[in-house]
Amino acid sequence: MSERNFPNKAMWTGDCLYILRGMNSASIDLIYLDPPFNSNADYAAPIGSQAAGAAFTDTWTLTDVDVEWINLIEARYPALYRALLAATTPSDKSYLVYMAARLLEMKRVLKPNGNVYLHCDQTMVHYLKVLMDAIFGRQNFRNNIIWSYRRWTGAARHFQRMHDDILFYAFPDARFNMLSEPYSQKSKHKRARRSKVTEEGRLEQEYTDDDSRQQAMRDVWEISYLNSQAKERVGYPTQKPLALLDRIIRASSNEGDVVLDPFCGCATTCVAADDLGRDWVGIDISPKAAELVVQRIADRQGLFRDIAHRTDIPKRTDLGKLPPYNSPQNKQWLYGVQAGHCAGCGTHFEIRHLEVDHIISRAKGGTDHVENLQLLCGNCNRVKGSRGMEYLRMKLQLN
Repeated sequence: MSERNFPNKAMWTGDCLYILRGMNSASIDLIYLDPPFNSNADYAAPIGSQAAGAAFTDTWTLTDVDVEWINLIEARYPALYRALLAATTPSDKSYLVYMAARLLEMKRVLKPNGNVYLHCDQTMVHYLKVLMDAIFGRQNFRNNIIWSYRRWTGAARHFQRMHDDILFYAFPDARFNMLSEPYSQKSKHKRARRSKVTEEGRLEQEYTDDDSRQQAMRDVWEISYLNSQAKERVGYPTQKPLALLDRIIRASSNEGDVVLDPFCGCATTCVAADDLGRDWVGIDISPKAAELVVQRIADRQGLFRDIAHRTDIPKRTDLGKLPPYNSPQNKQWLYGVQAGHCAGCGTHFEIRHLEVDHIISRAKGGTDHVENLQLLCGNCNRVKGSRGMEYLRMKLQLN
């Protein structure tokens, strides 16, 4: 397992894909993600709330994804690509491609004994289950946890939708701390039995209620939804209750472990992890998340913690000492893999006329590892620059 290349408590502002690409492999113990749900709605925190200024759009089109992600998935992850084909609309497909690119990086940074919880709702849960099976392995699926709650709702032409889904996957030997819950008031298992001798000398069994008796926790969790008057509410759209994250973190991590939330919003995961003595990493596209985590932890604990706020991309240190990306051995190996053809225009060249290029640029978290390298002819390399391959392909089509 890799060492961390990030602070013990850190909040990054930026696209989680690029931040994840810069994190060392196998350095995270637990991942909880509450990503956009493909709900076709816009969200914003109300003016005057603690989270005022935070907003995001949960509407998707194919212009929201990098076409090269699809090409890379098709070439390197055929099972995952087949899962993407299950999408029935362009919006669903773009959303799943967006999620797939990030979930692949989450699997890489998760330790071999790590756990991952993906929070979603009925909009995409069935598609995301197939996606998670392809990436984390169907054999590693543990539970579809139902978070059940009550809230006000108007009349509808269907049953009230009062739950979210949380897909729980765990690698072999993953840590799991079994949690318990009380038996129902009517359960016979709640009753304790003891023997007593009557005045007549007969042995009888006596049953009494024992509130200390517990059962293993079920995968249906009744946890209150945060209403507008809830004490912990900061006004952030889609905020989740601390009790929900507390349960997940207790079950699947120990003190000193690292908890990651790549879509941390108002930083509830980070606050819960801090309460429980875990280290944590939060990532969110909005800088408001960094403000909220400091404020919320200070409000709960009465002190300001030393929390690193970063906007850069971390530099991976787990790849060992790599040769220069344009070294002769890298170039020779890539020439054989590509059979001497430029990865852009497809023209065959002698090796001396090809140049080593980063598929994902260093500016977007790409590394010098050979898996992130390709050979381009001089013209294609200059046209592409530090942009993605989709830009090069578009330029080649126009010429």
